[in-house]
Amino acid sequence: MKFSKIYTLKEIASIINTTYIGDDSFPVSGMNEIHVVEPGDVVFVDHPKYYDKALQSAATIILINKKVTCPEGKALLISDDPFRDFNKLTDHFNSFISSDKMIADSANIGSGTRIQPNVFVGNNVSIGSDCLIHPNVVLYDNTVIGDNVVIHAGAILGADAFYYKNRPEGFDKLKSGGRVIVKNNVEIGAGATIDKGVTGDTTIGEGSKLDNQVHIGHDTVLGKKVLIAAQTTVAGCVVIEDEVTLWGQVGITSGITIGKKAVISAQSGVSKSLEGGKNYFGSPAGEIRTKYKELAALRQVQEVLEKLKRE
Repeated sequence: MKFSKIYTLKEIASIINTTYIGDDSFPVSGMNEIHVVEPGDVVFVDHPKYYDKALQSAATIILINKKVTCPEGKALLISDDPFRDFNKLTDHFNSFISSDKMIADSANIGSGTRIQPNVFVGNNVSIGSDCLIHPNVVLYDNTVIGDNVVIHAGAILGADAFYYKNRPEGFDKLKSGGRVIVKNNVEIGAGATIDKGVTGDTTIGEGSKLDNQVHIGHDTVLGKKVLIAAQTTVAGCVVIEDEVTLWGQVGITSGITIGKKAVISAQSGVSKSLEGGKNYFGSPAGEIRTKYKELAALRQVQEVLEKLKRE
């Protein structure tokens, strides 16, 4: 999430009431998660396991819960609870605004676009030209829809990320300030759900087609011409490259990459990144020929065991 202007380190520290290491005027231009940070961004870290990753990332402002040596060219915000203070920044720069209309006055809707009854279009939503939005679709604030997009009944775009910190008193939610972006010529099936990014964008690439009841998690990026069949679930921060096919009920864990033109068969569980240009099957998913050989070998073992019992 980029801010509307450049703030100083001192100004950001005053918002969350923290001390800092760095020049008062050190520039801060936005905030983001570790996998998409850029220079000028604030990133938070609250566990020693991830200190080095955050400090060595592209982010130039690190919100951290320990005084450490500040890397050259960067600044630190020292907080007793970085998770809490990251939420404070999200609230400050992108606070929730209630809507009292089905289609917000601030929404921008292109020519030739048809919107069916009971569609909710939130604040600052942008919908391109020649789109068709079927009944009971929900487009949360700041969602961006390209041209010639079809969204079927009951789809929900822009709900919060499923992202929590487990505290002794219960689960603490990381607030979502990102967006959903849908590129041109996309079709989204009935009852599909696409969560907004925590601070960045969840993106559906041009020409992609999503079946009914597909779920796409926060900050996931789909490339061009991705085909996803019904009841597939993709977790957060996944990269699915161009022309990937995911058949029904595939499950994909967070933070991995599916390479270009990979095909994953129905009911497969994907737990690690997969190379492009190959067919995959099983749980955990593996190259389809290897998996079939493994299944054949298991059947042979079972036959041998049964033969031994008879003898």
